[in-house]
Amino acid sequence: MTTLTEHPPIARRTNGHRLPPSPPTGGGDDPEREPGPRRPLLDNVKLAMLFLICGEIMFFGGLVSAFLVLRVTAALWPPPLQPRLPVGVTGVNTLVLLASSIAMVAASRALGRDDTRGLVRRLLVAAGLGTAFLLVQGYEWVRLVGFGLTVSSGAYGGTFYTLIGTHAAHVLAAVVWVGVTVVLAARGRFADGRTAPLQACAIYWHFVVALWPILYVTVYLI
Repeated sequence: MTTLTEHPPIARRTNGHRLPPSPPTGGGDDPEREPGPRRPLLDNVKLAMLFLICGEIMFFGGLVSAFLVLRVTAALWPPPLQPRLPVGVTGVNTLVLLASSIAMVAASRALGRDDTRGLVRRLLVAAGLGTAFLLVQGYEWVRLVGFGLTVSSGAYGGTFYTLIGTHAAHVLAAVVWVGVTVVLAARGRFADGRTAPLQACAIYWHFVVALWPILYVTVYLI
């Protein structure tokens, strides 16, 4: 009885030169010829954050669109006898929030160096700057209310507090999230390489920070 056995491909000669063997096609029983597993482009946490941010963009897009419609159709904006918004103080406060994003970038770099203490310090700086931003905003709102700008003072006050207040609520949620992340980092939660929760926190923080300059220009400057 004649048995068939597999032999490796024989290199052929052409004009005196030996051609290399054909590359593996992925077939056969040799494990080296099996195609390797494909890694996903995004893990589940980052994919969930992508969907969340897309939803947030549509949500704030609707609020900004409504504000611009009221702004364009109004005969006079801001209305008479209504206080003007604190452009200068809020501009400086914008720089404070942007600095918090820089601190978050530094925290991500400390994570890449496995510097737990540096990671905790930089996260605390980011959370502190975000808290300072909220405190300044709250102080300005108290002054505006004292000058007569309230939610019930017409479309001007209603749209202002709705749009800016919604962003402030997102900043507060981001600060709380960073605070929880600080506790986890101090306990060595990310030392084993499972850093997806921290990366998701950083992505959300950068989104909240990047959104504010758009609102500042739209509400305070235009």
